[in-house]
Amino acid sequence: MLGDMDIPEQELRFTFSRSSGAGGQNVNKVNTKATLHWDPATNTSIPDAVKERLRRLHPHITNDNGEVVIISQEHRTQRGNIEACRDKLLALLREASIVPKKRRKTKPTKGSVEKRLQGKKRDSDTKRQRRKDW
Repeated sequence: MLGDMDIPEQELRFTFSRSSGAGGQNVNKVNTKATLHWDPATNTSIPDAVKERLRRLHPHITNDNGEVVIISQEHRTQRGNIEACRDKLLALLREASIVPKKRRKTKPTKGSVEKRLQGKKRDSDTKRQRRKDW
C-alpha cells in the first residue's frame, strides 16, 4: 500500500545504481540511486481517469512501455531514496486525482466591451495626432 492511494507493494519494482555527484568514496561503491517502475495498466484500484490525467499531466515520467519511472538520488541511503520515490509517486497521483473544474463559457459584459472600445478609440486618437499629415 502506498499512503491513501491503493497501490500494492508487489506492483512497485525498484532498480538501483550508483548516484552521481559529490559523496566521496561512498558514491563510487554503493548503489544508492533508486529507480521506481510502476505499470498503471496492471493496477485496478486507481480509477482510469486518474491514470489518464497522470499520463497527460506528466508525460515525461512515462516510458515507451507505459510504465511510470521515478528516480531519486537525493539521499545517501537506498532506503531514503526508496521512500523519496514512493513520496514522489504519491504526490503525482494526488495531483492527478484532482478533477479540474469545467469551464463555463461567458460573454463579456456591456460595460467591459464599451470600456475596451473607448480605450481603442483613445489610442487611435493619440496615434492620429502624432501623424504629420493630420
